[in-house]
Amino acid sequence: MKTGVDWQAVRAEFPSLRNWTYLNTATYGQMPARAVRAVEGHFARRDETACSDFLTWFDDADRLRTVIAKLIHAEPGDIAFAPNASLALSWLTSGLEWQPGDRVLTLRDEFPNNLYAAAALAPQGVEMVEAPWEEFHGALGPRTRLVLLSEVNYMSGFRPPLAEISRCAHEAGALLCVDGTQSLGALRFDVASVQPDMYAVDGYKWLMSPNGAGFAYVAPSVREKLRPGVIGWRSDRRWRQVASLHHGEPEFAPLAEKFEGGILPFPSLYGMEASAELVLEIGPEAIERRVLELAALVRSALRGLGAEMAEGPLYEAPVIAARFSGRDPSALARELKTRRVLVSARHGNLRVSTHLYNNEEDIERLVSALRALL
Repeated sequence: MKTGVDWQAVRAEFPSLRNWTYLNTATYGQMPARAVRAVEGHFARRDETACSDFLTWFDDADRLRTVIAKLIHAEPGDIAFAPNASLALSWLTSGLEWQPGDRVLTLRDEFPNNLYAAAALAPQGVEMVEAPWEEFHGALGPRTRLVLLSEVNYMSGFRPPLAEISRCAHEAGALLCVDGTQSLGALRFDVASVQPDMYAVDGYKWLMSPNGAGFAYVAPSVREKLRPGVIGWRSDRRWRQVASLHHGEPEFAPLAEKFEGGILPFPSLYGMEASAELVLEIGPEAIERRVLELAALVRSALRGLGAEMAEGPLYEAPVIAARFSGRDPSALARELKTRRVLVSARHGNLRVSTHLYNNEEDIERLVSALRALL
């Protein structure tokens, strides 16, 4: 556990915060200066070497797999890179053998990725079931084949008890896919504790990465039987032998990288590596504590302004959803933007989100601006 973090020094890594009160990571994360330098360094290296060392870029990507694996307590071979969480989820939904009557279960008001996932499966007779949390376990019937959940709900900040759900899903014979896009980088995640079959993350939010940098943890037991949905020149296990690439049916490696198919978005991955290393450098436990402390301050301040919010242990998250009676949250968000305070509106809620680069002064500026508007 890291103690005595200089949060002001951390904040200095994010130049955009000099001009904005930014409480909107649930929409977009800010990139640290070190990530920008990492991306620029890759382009400079291309010029210096004329890309003659391109195979070593894959070695660098494997180094990032190790960083990500350390962050979520997995093995490097469990990590596959994906440009977004949607594609990673499609690996799972398109790679399974579905039967008529199979069900995909998710929570009501989930992120559209999880709500839309079964749409393409409808011709195969797969049914989508959306259940409120109070009825979720009852909906986990014998025909449930796949459970889709976000670690933190994008709209409300709801945090389902994933370890409990994982146990119940697996007892029912279902797979569990967790989307960590709205959490990893702010909250800790341990694949050994939760035991998801897939954990997909788009890094552009809480992992403070460029667009195109994402990954999926794919459990060894799942990738053994999951058909790759993308087939490309790197599908064959001998892809590094570029002077004599294999011609014929590909032989897949047992590693998660078999789902990647082709070339990787190296500039974005170098940026994600720098940001992920920043998270490890500060310490995931220290970050989670700081982020949740700031979120608690936001809740207290908004409550003092008359906001209505869902409360309780399952809402202890860096995403705070508030409603002000008689006030349009979209209009409030637009007015706050004119005051250089960035938040967002989602489904009738004013959504405020805290991250490691925020501080108490950000919250004070938000409260001051809201008080003037309300």
